[in-house]
Formats: sequence, C-alpha cells, structure tokens
Amino acid sequence: MATIGRIHVTKDGCPVIFHDDFILTQKTEVLYERRVTDLLLDEFLSYGVQKEPHKVSKPLLRRMEDGRVLAWSTEEDDYLCTLQEVFEHVSPHLGFNIELKFDDNIIYPGVNLNRALQAVLQVVFQYAGNRPLFFSTFQPDAARITRELQSVYPVLFLTEGGTAKHDDRRRNSLDNAIQVCQEYDLHGVVSEVRGVLKNPSAILKAQESNLAILTYGQLNNVREAVYIQYLMGVNGVIVDLVEEISNAVADLSKPDLGQSTFSNSVDICRKHESFSQQQLGFLLRLIPELIQQPH
Repeated sequence: MATIGRIHVTKDGCPVIFHDDFILTQKTEVLYERRVTDLLLDEFLSYGVQKEPHKVSKPLLRRMEDGRVLAWSTEEDDYLCTLQEVFEHVSPHLGFNIELKFDDNIIYPGVNLNRALQAVLQVVFQYAGNRPLFFSTFQPDAARITRELQSVYPVLFLTEGGTAKHDDRRRNSLDNAIQVCQEYDLHGVVSEVRGVLKNPSAILKAQESNLAILTYGQLNNVREAVYIQYLMGVNGVIVDLVEEISNAVADLSKPDLGQSTFSNSVDICRKHESFSQQQLGFLLRLIPELIQQPH
C-alpha cells in the first residue's frame, strides 16, 4: 500500500504537498491565483485550516472543471504541510509515490530543475527512512535529472499517452514516453489508461526494455478495464479504491492480486489461467466502449 504525494518546492526551497499548481484565494470579493512555487513557505501554510487554532487563515478555494469556484472542502480537512512533516507523521510502512510537480506552461532552465530536485532529495534521504518510495513526473528533464542525482529509488515517467498534446513531443505518446525511459535509464512509465488501451503493442516494447508499465485514470475504477489490462500485461494500476477494485477484479477469474508499492495501486501478478473465447471476445469488444467514455 502506498500514497501519492504531489510535491512542489516553495520559493525559499521547501518541498510541500499540494494537488494543484496554483493556490486560489479570495480577498474583498476578488479572486487571486498564486503559483505554489512563487510562495514562501510561511505564505503557503497560511491558507486553509491552520495547525494552530488561534491563527487566522486565508481562504482556500478551488476551481471546478465546470468553472465554478468553491471553498476547498474534503471529508477530513487538515492543514497544508511539508514533505518532511508527512514523513515524520505517516506510518513508516506506508510507501510513497513522490510526484514531482512542474508547470506545463513554463520552460525550466536546468539549473532551476536541479535546485528544486536537490531540495526534494535532501528531505527524502533525511526523513523517508526505509519506506518503499519512487519518483514520478510529467516533466521529462526533471525525470532525467532525478535519475542522474540518485540511484536509490526508481524514477518513472508520467504520460497522458497521447490523450493530450504538448509542445514537447516527448510527452505526446506512449511510444515517446518509452523512448524517454530508454534514453534516460528510467525504470518505467505511468500512462493514462486510455493511452495503453489504444496502443497495446507498447506494453511488449516496454517489457523488452525491462520497463514497468502502470496506468492511472478514471477507467481504473471500472473492474473490466482493470482486468483487460491484466490480460494485456500491465504491471499495476493506480486506483482510488484499492480494496474494492482488487476484490472486483479477483471475482472475474481469481488471479493473484496484491497491493503494490506503486502508489494507490493494484499490483497485477500474472499466472496461467483459462477463460473462454466468448469471455475474451467480450472483453476485447469492450475496449472501444471504455475508451469512448467521457472523463
């Protein structure tokens, strides 16, 4: 079992955890967006729920996909925190996927990437202990530099698998992502699941280079989509509901399913099993329908 930590480095060099690239807040009815990496640590921590109850907090908002702006709210609200605090307070048996976050719209000089990554690695080596951990990022140069700076933890390249287009061609297909891994000596690819379903031959290409293939995306909460990936040779899937998907996929054919160190994931362990041509035909016909689902 492991969890995803989306890591930014503040202006004064502290790795913090936050899902989005920007802090959205409000002052006198006016909305403001602040890039997390442009904030000092104290500024970042001043938003939302406060660790010390007597402190006055600044509003923390979130822009929804439909454009609405709502107060940031979860079932269990907690204060914003640093990567160090998470390592210090979370069970040492819980693994981490350290997702290194960088803005898609910024071209980062190598020296800036290096400075941010060094800050993250310093905290990891000092506070992570013996917990299982790997790094992942959509930023190909950040992946390369992380691999160059250390050889203790695996580095995986995140890709949308061709479901979105970017100016950097390295990000525009699953095949390109595999090439990035080969060139930079990375350990594997984490692809949006539709990219894998549309390009199953890429799995064999990855296996031939001894690369792990994992997937993420809303389709991984559909048991048939996960089982198809099991048949295709995918190593693991990142899901929201680990236990539910593990049990649901196991019910399809009783494969060996375990919990992986790769984030909130189901590690798909293969063994020989028999299934009818009718069952296989149904699953293969299901692929186009799954790919076309809105997300």
